[in-house]
Amino acid sequence: MNTLSILLQASQPQQQGGSWSGLLMIALIFVVFWLFFIRPQNKKQKEEQRFRESLQKGDDVVTIGGIHGKVVEVKPTTVMVSIDNNVKIEVEKSALVAAPTQALQK
Repeated sequence: MNTLSILLQASQPQQQGGSWSGLLMIALIFVVFWLFFIRPQNKKQKEEQRFRESLQKGDDVVTIGGIHGKVVEVKPTTVMVSIDNNVKIEVEKSALVAAPTQALQK
């Protein structure tokens, strides 16, 4: 009978003060989510965008496929990358991750 009374008390609705603590908990979870997930991702995207906009001829780059090369020509949306003597490939700017020296510094 003792277990039955505990179950009945647990199933009863909480008082009004409980709703404020619930809303506070949801707000706290949202703030933590923003601080640890959304904000760092936005910062990383802005950093990558600045890198892609600042590309110049002669810069060392790495593609997302892991190909290392040197920028030969910069177009509005693509970049011509030299990967060996007389071997050039054209890649999207969005496929460039970082310069090898920048990746080592981090």
